[in-house]
Amino acid sequence: MAILSDIETKRELSLGAKVGEKTTSFRVWAPHHLSLSLHLLGKGMFRMERDKEGYFSFNLERVSPGDRYFYTFGNGLERPDPVSRFLPDGVHGPTEIVDPKSFSWDDLSWKGIPLQEQIFYEIHVGAYTKEGTFYSLIDKLPYIKKLGVTCLEIMPISQFPGRWNWGYDGASPYAPYSGYGGPQGLKELVKAAHAHSLGICLDVVYNHLGPEGNYLAEFGNYFSDTYRTPWGKALNYDGPYSDHVRHYIIQNALYWLSEYHIDALRLDAIHGIYDFSASPMLPELIKEVRLLGQEQGRNIHVIAESGFNDARILHPEEKGGWDLCGVWNDDFHHAMHVTLTGEKTTYYSDFSGLPDLARSLSGGFVYEGQYSSFRKRRHGNSCKGIPYEKFLIFSQNHDQAGNRPWGERLASLVEKEPAKLAACFTLLTPATPLLFMGEEYGEKASFEYFVDYKDERLMRSIFEGRKRESHRTDMPFPGKESFDNSQLSWEFDHDLLTLYQKLISLRKQFPPAPHLTTGDLHVSYSEEESWIAWEYPTKNGSWLGVFCYLGEEAQAFSLPFRNLTSPKLLFSTSPSSQKGIFPPHSASIYTS
Repeated sequence: MAILSDIETKRELSLGAKVGEKTTSFRVWAPHHLSLSLHLLGKGMFRMERDKEGYFSFNLERVSPGDRYFYTFGNGLERPDPVSRFLPDGVHGPTEIVDPKSFSWDDLSWKGIPLQEQIFYEIHVGAYTKEGTFYSLIDKLPYIKKLGVTCLEIMPISQFPGRWNWGYDGASPYAPYSGYGGPQGLKELVKAAHAHSLGICLDVVYNHLGPEGNYLAEFGNYFSDTYRTPWGKALNYDGPYSDHVRHYIIQNALYWLSEYHIDALRLDAIHGIYDFSASPMLPELIKEVRLLGQEQGRNIHVIAESGFNDARILHPEEKGGWDLCGVWNDDFHHAMHVTLTGEKTTYYSDFSGLPDLARSLSGGFVYEGQYSSFRKRRHGNSCKGIPYEKFLIFSQNHDQAGNRPWGERLASLVEKEPAKLAACFTLLTPATPLLFMGEEYGEKASFEYFVDYKDERLMRSIFEGRKRESHRTDMPFPGKESFDNSQLSWEFDHDLLTLYQKLISLRKQFPPAPHLTTGDLHVSYSEEESWIAWEYPTKNGSWLGVFCYLGEEAQAFSLPFRNLTSPKLLFSTSPSSQKGIFPPHSASIYTS
């Protein structure tokens, strides 16, 4: 296909403003237009040259980083660059020229962390600190390092409209949000994180763009005329002109990894990426990222959120899969949540508690093709043979809190002792753990849904839509109050924080043996007696076993382990534990 040979390589960003030694080149895809001009603010208007595929370009001397520009259509309408590295005045303002070579990196020795050793920690930049910036987040890195996690997973930061947003309504995919600190702030954060031996995973949204400040459709066929996501028009990955859109998105993924030294990408809701072509875009993106990691000698990961429970995306290419590094396992969360709370509304109605938690712990998804009463159809396929580390598990995340009408966290739904069990379920299995900001110290502040659009009708429409989805009318309006409510209080439960640090330390002391799959972890449970236990081999040749008792009164049990001979107690979540007698809502960890 001519497009990929004509537009340089995918490794180097070929669109937008590119600062050279003497000239700055500008390049934009705008096939809808026969003419296009570059308006360099304060320096004049310049007519750009068009090629046969609709790419406009222009080279200009005496241009400096910090200069700003619009692209001007033939009708006089001015828009920011679809590949804006920086939008200091927001989604409607001009693009500011950035020279990526001007930033001084000192992390060349940093090679990242293998997936099996990762412990992810999801944060929202705006809600994590009072200041809500990349720079204030740098000040928290020593705390995050001491907690023991290995990688910060940052909710989307592409430029969005207004002052607060979850980030999934970004309008300019290449521009780090100016209110967080823009390109400079993000690079300083990554640099500082690597200095603390912490990785950065960036959440990216390739299924849709937000409704305000989204000007891509005015330039070209970026959006599908066939498909629509629940959040807006789907991006065009398999229709006319889709090669150019796929190139735009793949370059975006490589841009974050190369220009910002990001260590991993989390792809939002890939079930909303509609692509029925013979060679879908996502496997191509994953392959390009893998090649980049090989070329740079770095551990780079691509992880996805998927509502399909389709294990094929995790299989290697030679087995017909996409070779995705990992996937969020919502089934684990739902089974664990029902086990601890007894809640059976919405999608929780599909889950039975301990039996389904045991099923998830045994090897991935709960639903592997059986009938789902919530979906009114069969759901999922088999996870057999897939390594445990490819499943990211969590007791909560932004969705599982924020999609509740009032954004309640688990710490507000259960007492502290059951919350301790959730930490054990998440941190002490061969799956890859993910924590949500504040859960480690029992944060009680809600995490509500919040946006900030100028259009009050749009804000009202979103509010009414959320009420319909939740079948609730008594829920907060998703504006400033919801954002304020969602900021961390930093009111510590030190007992819980100490527990998280201890469990993470135990995980690192007894890391799971590499590449464990279905059958390598033995799970047993009793619904009648309210306990569940599991054991698995560790990298150092021993076994690790966990016994969790969920009952209300202390009971004596014999340990059900098969492989732990003469189990030695390492730790108990209850200081009153006695040999063979287990306090209510307690977990005990053993080794051979």
